[in-house]
Amino acid sequence: MGCAISGLGLAPRQVAESRGEEDHLTEEHIGMIKESWKVIQEDIAKVGIIMFVRLFETHPECKDVFFLFRDVEDLERLRTSKELRAHGLRVMSFIEKSVARLDQLERLDMLAVELGKSHYRYNAPPKYYGYVGTEFICAVRPILKEKWTPELEKAWKTLFQYITRLMRQGYLEEEGTKRTHMLVSTKERPDKRNTAL
Repeated sequence: MGCAISGLGLAPRQVAESRGEEDHLTEEHIGMIKESWKVIQEDIAKVGIIMFVRLFETHPECKDVFFLFRDVEDLERLRTSKELRAHGLRVMSFIEKSVARLDQLERLDMLAVELGKSHYRYNAPPKYYGYVGTEFICAVRPILKEKWTPELEKAWKTLFQYITRLMRQGYLEEEGTKRTHMLVSTKERPDKRNTAL
């Protein structure tokens, strides 16, 4: 559907299992990402909309996570949706913050883990996270034109694999915390069957 990497390279299972070298950000990656971001940020709203319209087009099951877009079948309506534009801008803002924290990976780690935790609360499971990176790359490639190289693609893929792994970690931490709280709270409540009046 317009981008050769749709569904490839960042499939959720691969991202969830990626460790070590596959998501290791080198200084060269960081430099390329920061330099390309200067161009991308000029079209930040456009990229956000393109990214999510493509996401819903290539992976319609992702719409189930979004209450506002769940029943919208008309992609043209999505392209002009104020709500989709706002969400796209929030995601692009996260990417901007991530790029700004590339020299302070511990801060980026905390940001991505917290985003994963909030995605648990939104009921947005990790199986969809990898698709966003793929669609981001497809959306920015035409904007960067001749500046797009295989090395730059590898740098952005690596960043998204890195972020996705941390988001998944945050999601699972939050899920574990909620389970623990639920178990504790059910133990604290008296069993109604044993209370005789």
